[in-house]
Amino acid sequence: MAYLFTSESVSEGHPDKVADQISDALIDNFLAFDAESKVACETLVTTGQVILAGEVKSNTYLDVQSIAREVIRKIGYTKSEYMFEANSCGVLSAIHEQSADINQGVDRASKEEQGAGDQGMMFGYATNETDNYMPLALDLSHALLLELAAIRRENNEITYLRPDAKSQVTLEYSDDNKPVRIDAIVISTQHDDFADEATMLAKIKSDLISILIPRVKAKYPQYAHLFNDDITYHINPTGKFVIGGPHGDTGLTGRKIIVDTYGGKGAHGGGAFSGKDPSKVDRSAAYATRHIAKNLVAAGLCDEILVQVSYAIGVAKPTSINVNTYGTAKVNMTDGEISKVVETIFDMRPYFIEQRLKLRNPIYSETAAYGHMGRTPETVTKTFKSPNGEDKTVTVELFTWEKLDFVDKVKAAFGI
Repeated sequence: MAYLFTSESVSEGHPDKVADQISDALIDNFLAFDAESKVACETLVTTGQVILAGEVKSNTYLDVQSIAREVIRKIGYTKSEYMFEANSCGVLSAIHEQSADINQGVDRASKEEQGAGDQGMMFGYATNETDNYMPLALDLSHALLLELAAIRRENNEITYLRPDAKSQVTLEYSDDNKPVRIDAIVISTQHDDFADEATMLAKIKSDLISILIPRVKAKYPQYAHLFNDDITYHINPTGKFVIGGPHGDTGLTGRKIIVDTYGGKGAHGGGAFSGKDPSKVDRSAAYATRHIAKNLVAAGLCDEILVQVSYAIGVAKPTSINVNTYGTAKVNMTDGEISKVVETIFDMRPYFIEQRLKLRNPIYSETAAYGHMGRTPETVTKTFKSPNGEDKTVTVELFTWEKLDFVDKVKAAFGI
């Protein structure tokens, strides 16, 4: 029987995402000047205020105020009427030294035996329903907001947009789990004040349907038929949305973990990503399981897969590795047998994850909005400035866990 499935996304100006981006900017700056930094940074943003808290073990010192303000400025909170503005907001830091009790479980005399930074389970998921092996509903939700942000920055076709926004896409699936129709699209976008609310609502709905939707549709030629006149649109369904961002709603690091991953498909172990250095397996192992899942599907092993890994704090070897192919495996093996082969291909000890995916580099700011998974790997050059005026320029690979660099190894291991 056909069924509906929904995923949501939030923009870079959403208060929780503002917090995530500040936390990850701190991570990048610590790693740029000390690649062995151990960091767990939480950010709270509210009206005119940023509060930083967390634990750090590093050989570098940062001007955290300047870093936070630059993130806020880049997002677009640059006007006083937003009640949260880059130059005028207060920035309070309560960051302190990392617990030695935790650190002793991570650092080892032999780097290869580096222990997991915490206990827990992490999941990676992949499906072949999109080119980037992501669930379509979430991919569309991200695309809507990426295009909306681009339109806001262009300030040409639509000139009243503000940074805060949310999206949601509901798809209808057939009995054989194929997307056949977009049932509903929800978009709530912050905007400048209008003299007349009825006119405002009509204009925003008309602009988004006539300008935004065609730009998103053009990015999905294989699914262009899903964009038809039968879609139900809910555009700013509560009405006026002038008050937004951290003034409208307090934001916290790590509150959008489903947006960050698979939009409700697969599973989630519960740990957030932003603000954590890669010794925290909440982050690094979640990237590693996505890397495994994507390469297994790309190799033709299955159409869809969920990969789980679990750890004990301070222990290098995972306590378990498990896969679920949802009955779509193309090889004559059980999921348990597939799991055993996966263990021989991918070393899931924390140190080897860090090395394989090059995670001790300043690569995290780009992950903190529009999803950590399904992104395009690329090499970029970044420059960081320390409080003493030292510039550090580094060339890094972004989204290494999205690379299809293990496809041949998977095919060889499974005889595909």
